[in-house]
Amino acid sequence: MTQIKVLGPGCAKCKITYNNVLEALKQTHKEAQVEKVEDIEEMLKYNIMSTPALVIDDEIKIKGRVPLTSEIVELLKN
Repeated sequence: MTQIKVLGPGCAKCKITYNNVLEALKQTHKEAQVEKVEDIEEMLKYNIMSTPALVIDDEIKIKGRVPLTSEIVELLKN
């Protein structure tokens, strides 16, 4: 199963990213384990300096900006 993590301290941009991930999953009819990571030490493991960040199957896909739902859909298709 695909694992998706949204890394961020809980700011508005991080919440939007999380909601965009959920919407992208609905649109693609994919199942995934979605986790919101707000722990600073856990985020540092990914060497992220700007949030939000989107991690799919332990690979950083987007960082430092809010991805559009359509972008996430494309990432999920690949």
